[in-house]
Amino acid sequence: MKDKLTVAGKKFNSRLIVGTGKYKSMSECAKAIKLSGADIVTVAVRRVNISNKNKPLLMDYIDPKKITYLPNTAGCFTSEDALRTLRLAREIGGWKLVKLEVLGDKKNLFPDVIETLKSTEVLSKEGFKVMVYCNDDPLMAKRLENVGASAIMPLAAPIGSGLGILNKVNIKIIRKQTKLPLIIDAGLGQASDATTAMELGCDGVLVNTAIAKAKKPFEMAQAFKHAVIAGRQSYLSGRIDKTIMGKPSSPNTGII
Repeated sequence: MKDKLTVAGKKFNSRLIVGTGKYKSMSECAKAIKLSGADIVTVAVRRVNISNKNKPLLMDYIDPKKITYLPNTAGCFTSEDALRTLRLAREIGGWKLVKLEVLGDKKNLFPDVIETLKSTEVLSKEGFKVMVYCNDDPLMAKRLENVGASAIMPLAAPIGSGLGILNKVNIKIIRKQTKLPLIIDAGLGQASDATTAMELGCDGVLVNTAIAKAKKPFEMAQAFKHAVIAGRQSYLSGRIDKTIMGKPSSPNTGII
């Protein structure tokens, strides 16, 4: 495919990023990811085993030579915890392309914007390529870009809610004002949500719960794969202008 997702100078064929949590087993996770066609998977450094060889290793199921691991800071509620987690990931596997997630509370799981902004600036100065989970506030998105973020990842809705994109206007504004990759992260519930995100001009989507907790996760993984492709193609094709009046599809001249 010529139309590739580019993040921090690296190109990926798929615009779908898939999480590795909430599956019934690592084998189910691996199969779903394969069916999704994803080139990037997120890995919660604090929750997924990537170093203890006495327990099942994620790497035994998902080959890091074929799939890009994106270490994330899921479960971190302070800048200090997030920084420590990603520095550990760099020591363990040499990862510099990372996903930053600093949560504000355990109930709603919204990002703590102050801690997120602070962490982004520190990590960027340390040479990390930071893909940042944030809310859908255009002002904060711009500030994250200004302090060195490599990708902006606004939520569509609260993590795991399945509500879909709740604020299309803000996503459009963020798209218009940034040249960074814009990737919807959190809250998608079905494949059509991914299509909508792509039609808004997003560069990609990150999905975990919608696939892992679907009644048929393998089928849902495939659905998201095709939804992202269709949405991207639709966006690049250029939609017709909206109008409140009807327009005939057939010619008005030469009528029999």
